Amino acid sequence: MPIRIPDSLPATEVLEGENIFVMTEYRALHQDIRPLKVLLLNLMPTKIVTETQIMRKLSNTPLQIDVNLLQTASHAAKNVSEQHLDTFYTTFDDIKDQRFDGMIITGAPVELLDFEDVDYWDELARIMDWSATNVHSTFHICWGAQAGIYHHYGIPKYELENKLFGVFDHDVVKPSSPLVRGFNDSFRAPHSRYTEVHAADIEAHPDLELIAVSDEAGVYIAKSTDSRHFFVFGHPEYDAGTLMVEYERDVAKGLDMPLPRHYFPNDDPTQTPKATWRAHAQLLYTNWLNYYVYQTTPYDLAKVGTKEDSVHE
Repeated sequence: MPIRIPDSLPATEVLEGENIFVMTEYRALHQDIRPLKVLLLNLMPTKIVTETQIMRKLSNTPLQIDVNLLQTASHAAKNVSEQHLDTFYTTFDDIKDQRFDGMIITGAPVELLDFEDVDYWDELARIMDWSATNVHSTFHICWGAQAGIYHHYGIPKYELENKLFGVFDHDVVKPSSPLVRGFNDSFRAPHSRYTEVHAADIEAHPDLELIAVSDEAGVYIAKSTDSRHFFVFGHPEYDAGTLMVEYERDVAKGLDMPLPRHYFPNDDPTQTPKATWRAHAQLLYTNWLNYYVYQTTPYDLAKVGTKEDSVHE
């Protein structure tokens, strides 16, 4: 959360120059507060695991958040009970007339398919189009990030020679961005994917900017310059043991699966891995919620998507 200081305090300019969030007395007095309404479009087959991981990140902030769970109607989930879906999830037709402060679109294990060959692509494209007028800011994860940056900006994905699997070092390339406020210059993050986007394609697009990259893993964070769309091409929400579960699952299937890189201590799968990315992952979600949702969303949700709804930085 921001620190609140007098409008004319000399430290204001210094702190803002150091990328520290300062709220003046004037802004604080004119700021209305209400719970944030966030929509989670969960495309993962292991819905309960994914929703728990993401809600853990959303809950560890000072903000009140009203989370609504969304599933696709055009794809039948096989790894979760119908009772769980019927009880906790809704479909697009049920919420299409509502507006939301934020939306999160998860990854999905369909990345080797062309986007248009995914059985729920038409529905997902409809939801992403709808978000332009009904959602203040959208946070896309892994395949969801590839799908979003392709749909909104035409950035293609490319198949990798081998699966990118492990925990990798990353560098912040735009330290002035509030999204990475509080990050170390270098930090770690997990990846598990067979495709990638290219930094050069993003840099060539006038409406996009790079925020963090990795020498080994490539692009990690990008965003739209209007701060409506955020693209995270890894899995910051993963628990310490998630990559281990994926590795053991694939080995049990008889797949020739290499060890996740930089993950098991001493590359020994009998040793318990540690989460070396948890702090940055929490900051990423908290910064998005604070600077790009809470601080900028209209108090009146009916104004989301109108001319009175603007984001910045």
